Amino acid sequence: MKPGKEESLMRFHPWIFSGAIRSIEGNPSEGEVVEVYGSTGKFLAVGHYQIGSITIRILAFEPTLVDRAFWDMRIGQAYRIRLALGLAGREGSNTFRLIHGEGDGLPGLVVDVYGHTAIVQAHSAGMHHARHSIAEAIQSTLGSELHTVYYKSETTLPYKANLGGEDGFLIGSTVEDVALENGLRFSVDWQKGQKTGFFVDQRDNRSLLEGYAEGRNVLNMFCYTGAFSVYAMRGGARLVHSVDSSAKALSQAAHNVGMNFPDDARHETFADDAFRYLDRADALYDLIVLDPPAFAKHKDAVRNALQGYRKLNAAAIGKIRAGGILFTFSCSQVISRDAFRLTVFSAAAQAGRRVRILHQLAQPADHPVNIYHPEGEYLKGLVLYVE
Repeated sequence: MKPGKEESLMRFHPWIFSGAIRSIEGNPSEGEVVEVYGSTGKFLAVGHYQIGSITIRILAFEPTLVDRAFWDMRIGQAYRIRLALGLAGREGSNTFRLIHGEGDGLPGLVVDVYGHTAIVQAHSAGMHHARHSIAEAIQSTLGSELHTVYYKSETTLPYKANLGGEDGFLIGSTVEDVALENGLRFSVDWQKGQKTGFFVDQRDNRSLLEGYAEGRNVLNMFCYTGAFSVYAMRGGARLVHSVDSSAKALSQAAHNVGMNFPDDARHETFADDAFRYLDRADALYDLIVLDPPAFAKHKDAVRNALQGYRKLNAAAIGKIRAGGILFTFSCSQVISRDAFRLTVFSAAAQAGRRVRILHQLAQPADHPVNIYHPEGEYLKGLVLYVE
């Protein structure tokens, strides 16, 4: 590394950017494990090499052989944490995130578990090359509870690496598509759905919403699988409207509601653009959920994203009934918690309503944030009371 560029590694940050590298010995290929040395020749770390802005993703800050025993150790550690926190092996729930990238010391790797199925998603060349060892380590860790490991990384791998990472089964071939979360059943399209098929990260926030739903008219915008709608139904909502621009998403939402509350007339779906729907909506709702997809996926898009969040929240705050509750979220990693809160503040001022913050929300414990990698804190949310 260049002189003075070792400081981030001394603070255990798990990324090395291309501009910090002075020289490379040999000709490492994409995804190969490399050793990192400081400008004085001192050993610093071991990580996956990749061409691009983030050139090395750190796996260990001590001399380490990245072999099958390494994967067993790291994945086993992550699973024991989930067990200790009551997030795995819990009655009434069989869905949790097993590996959350940098938060579990495995940058570039995400693993979600749905019952007897684990979905592996690689975001780096190194994790792609190690996928078979990772799958075997997951099977070894979960034992007889695991029947299937499915690899789903076609859309997440760096396209310039030309890795040819096709989705497919790494272990088993069973298509099990029903997940259990807090006693509720959800159909998970982990082969073709967004991310790994289901947004596990909103589990705690869905439970919180359930406690506010009784007797309320609920609007679930950007509903996707309809999970917030299902929780609102169990919470005793008077009516629940699920809105999404995708007809496929609405079909899945209706199916999930039907699995838990068959023939329940309280629920309806609407295929529409969120801004258009809110613009035309009557002042019917006293509980609204805004959980949009990431408005900004890179820093260049932050300004436009903040304008989008402000416009969306102003529309919802303007339409919600007096005494209404608004759950509003951003899952954009490049949008800071302070920036999101300020944007919602601006939206409230624009709408001219008196608003109180009841809760400040984040991702759950199975999506941990490495304290040395604050960039891992991507999900932020507010629960607002609107007078």
